[in-house]
This record gives sequence, structure tokens and C-alpha cells, in this order.
Amino acid sequence: MSEVLAGTRRGPRSVLLFAGPAIIASVAYMDPGNYATNIQAGAGYGYGLLWVVLLANLIAMLFQSLSARVGIVTGSNLAELCRDHFPRPIVLVMWVVSEIAAMATDLAEFLGGAIGLALLFHMPLMAGMVVTAIVTYAILLFEARGFRPMELIIAALVSVIGLCYLIEVFIAPIAWGDAAWGMISPSLPDSTALTIAVGIIGATVMPHAIYLHSGLTQNRAVLRNDSDRRKVVRFSNIEVILALAAAGLVNMAMVMMAASAFHNGHSEVAEIETAYHMLTPLLGGAAAGVFLVSLIASGVSSSVVGTMAGQLIMQGFINLRLPVWFRRLFTMIPAFVIVALGVNATNALVLSQVVLSIALPVPMVALIIFSGRKDIMGQFCTGRVVRALAILGATIVLTLNMVLLTQIFGVPIPGLPAG
Repeated sequence: MSEVLAGTRRGPRSVLLFAGPAIIASVAYMDPGNYATNIQAGAGYGYGLLWVVLLANLIAMLFQSLSARVGIVTGSNLAELCRDHFPRPIVLVMWVVSEIAAMATDLAEFLGGAIGLALLFHMPLMAGMVVTAIVTYAILLFEARGFRPMELIIAALVSVIGLCYLIEVFIAPIAWGDAAWGMISPSLPDSTALTIAVGIIGATVMPHAIYLHSGLTQNRAVLRNDSDRRKVVRFSNIEVILALAAAGLVNMAMVMMAASAFHNGHSEVAEIETAYHMLTPLLGGAAAGVFLVSLIASGVSSSVVGTMAGQLIMQGFINLRLPVWFRRLFTMIPAFVIVALGVNATNALVLSQVVLSIALPVPMVALIIFSGRKDIMGQFCTGRVVRALAILGATIVLTLNMVLLTQIFGVPIPGLPAG
């Protein structure tokens, strides 16, 4: 890395030395919560909610790039900056909200991997959860060997997810014209579409990913001056665009597959298990098998990343570091409780994404504040255009959340019929 920063090593391969943080963060944008919301979006509304996926992905690119920039420039992660610059009571509230978001995240990731294993190997869901927990913990042990082995493992799992959905797109008969129109024609036909839209945003722009990315980029290389920081920020921006563009394409492929397979004649499909069983007669056993393989890879990889983020959040906000096994146990307890109570797994996944979307403004607002402060960021302080776009993105999320909350409390929304 020092040779690249000094200018003695150039070329496309030099950028790969700095790759990794955005790839790990991108896992959060392909987790099992995305599967649940995307299946519901495609089955219920065809290609009509693809614009939400595109919008969420663009917002994610902006905020992940800002998070990486903060970590590179300051050498501190977002949670640490909150602890150092906000009053103690606000920090504690932010930590509690962030921990709730981490639990909701782990619920989605853990359940997704367990559902995939249970369906593929015909085992009880509880057994699938135990296997997922063991595999996740085994992968987390590689973190002690440095950041590169973990990045390579996560990159391999991300590649599996991407390859699976590339196969799915070729198997499913996609109406490409309708899909293109769905990306550029915003509409929310009813209140259920609004709930799914908020879920998509909650599953795409993830609170823990925003915190984690700032931690993954800090202290990866010795940055001697602002010239070094500028180069690393540029490399980081390239990686964010490429990694999240790939994640966005996977999400769109999920919606398009569900729209192609279920919307005409099976629009009631809203659960991962039902989607799997319906795929075999509609698209063949290969499509169903590939779907489960991608779900397992998603569940395992995102569960690993979620645990890493949870540790960073706790250490950053309250300066407390827990053993990996305890942190893993702490965040997966809600998932075991939900399964033990017999709660519908897919409904739990979708609701977890709504919780994430409601928690999302906390890191978004903090990131806008810190990235725009010249006393913290110096010459890397965000300009007017970037700051305006960030405020617009946060406003969209806040507005959708407020509309959803009014809907939950029974307040009718003019012009939006019930789903």
C-alpha cells in the first residue's frame, strides 16, 4: 500500500490492495431481509417497485462513501466520533437504538441462513439455526488473522450470491421492458406497497453497514499527509460504486425473478419457504436449488458482518469490547425466541427491515453532521452539492418512516388506499 501511495506502483492492480471494506459492507445489501422484501415486492407488484430498489441503492452509495471517507480522514469510526463529540445522554440513546437495529439485523440474517439450510437439507428450522451459528462463529475466528483473510472469505460468499442470481435471471423469463419502466416510474399503489417500500429501504440502506464501513477503512494504511488521504478516498469511492452497483443488480434480479415467477397467478406469494416450493413447478428444480444456495451464502456472510458491526458499535459508543462468542450469543437470542414462539419467519424478516429503516436516521444524521464539519474533516469536508444530496436522502427516509408510523397507528393517508 505504501508503494501505491508513494506513486512508485501504479495500474489497476494497485487499486485491489485497497479493496475490501466496501465488499464487506455490500453484504448488508444482499442479506436475507432483502430476499423477504424483494419477494413480496415482485410477487405483489411485479416490476412496479424496482424504482425503490434503485433509489435505495443510490442513497446507500452516497452514505457508504461518506462513512468510508470519515474513517479514512479522521482515523476514527462513526460510533467513536459520536462518543467524542455528542453529550453523554445522546450517546447512550444512540447506542441503545443502534443495538436494537443490530438485533433486528441479526434476526434477518440468522433466520435467512437457517431457513435456507432447513429447506435444502430437510432439517428442522431450529437445527438450521444451530448450524448457522456454528458456521458463523467459525468464520469469525479468522478475524484474528487480520483483515485480508476475512475479506477474501466474504468476497467468496458475495461471489456465490451474485453468480446464483445471474443464473436465476437466465432461467426466469424477464419482461425487460416492464423492468426498465419500473425503475424510472415511481408509484405506491396502496399502503402495503408503502410498507414493502420502507422495508426495501431498511434492507438496503443498513444502519450497521454505515457504522461498520467507517471502522473498516480506519488504520488500514499509514497515511502520512492529505495527499495520501486523497488517494485512499478516491480508491474507496471507486470500490463503493462497484461493490454497491453489484449489490443493487442482485437486488433488482431478486425482484425481477419474483415478478416473473409469481406476479401473474401467484401474487399472494410472500414467504421465502413458499417461494422456494413454488419455484420448482414454475421454473424447475435448478432455479429452486440455486435460490436456496444463494440464501444460505447470504445468511452466513451477513451474519458474520452483522456480528462485526455489533462489536464495533458497542466498542465505539461505550468503549466496551465483548468476546466474539458472547456478542454472537447476545444478538442471536431474539431469533431463537421468535422461532420458539412459532412466529412466521418471513413476516419477522420483513418487520425487522422496517425496524432497521426506522433506526436508520440515527447514523445518517450523525454522518451528515460529522462529514460536514471542517474542524473534523478539514479539506475533506463535504461540499454543498454532496451535503444537499445527503440531506435529501435522509429526508426521503425520514418522510417514508413518518408516513409508515402514521399508517401503523391507524391514521389514513390521503390518496393511498389500503393494501
